[in-house]
Amino acid sequence: MTPPPLTLYDEACARLSLFDDVPEDILERLAAGGFGRGLLTASLRARLRKAGYTDLGMLARATPAELMAVRKVGPLRVEAIRAHLVGALARLAPGARAAHGREATDQRRLDRCRAVPVERLPLDPALVARLGEAGDHCADLALRPRFAIARALALSASDLDRIVAALARIVLPDRPPVPSAATAPEEEAGGAAQGMRARAALQEARDREWDAAAPARPARPARTT
Repeated sequence: MTPPPLTLYDEACARLSLFDDVPEDILERLAAGGFGRGLLTASLRARLRKAGYTDLGMLARATPAELMAVRKVGPLRVEAIRAHLVGALARLAPGARAAHGREATDQRRLDRCRAVPVERLPLDPALVARLGEAGDHCADLALRPRFAIARALALSASDLDRIVAALARIVLPDRPPVPSAATAPEEEAGGAAQGMRARAALQEARDREWDAAAPARPARPARTT
């Protein structure tokens, strides 16, 4: 069965992390468990580690495009990673399965697109003017396949890339402002030391998990004299 063509929305979401608005403390708790059990296969976990992903917290922060850059991780395995992460989130936070499942995440992101008229896309006005035929709201534009919108509006690949980047900015939820008050030096030093101890403990646990997941080395043949 041929998969449906990718839409501009699919391309925009591929540039965003798998989930919206997961609290930082939940991400840290995900990280504390490494990969846990049941995530793909030992060989693919090893490939993820080699690419720099050593725990579920890092995977939750990753984008689909970043994950698919790992060898043998395609769209189906990205969805398997997403499903595994949703299960892990559900064990840590009540309601996480409903809030962070694929359908709920897509619904929120498309709602943000529907709230923005095409004319308000953060793009060059001349390019925005050409998008008037795509629909009134950004969701109308986002749900069109790349090849269809390119052919209908005679858009170049670079134009489409700029549109996808603009849609990604719209789909991304607003972030609360970072507090500007400086942290007291003694608190900052204590937090840094605590963080270093926590990272060292995590790395030790990950090393043990790596050793357990690594394929067994074949025994060397005995030397003959």
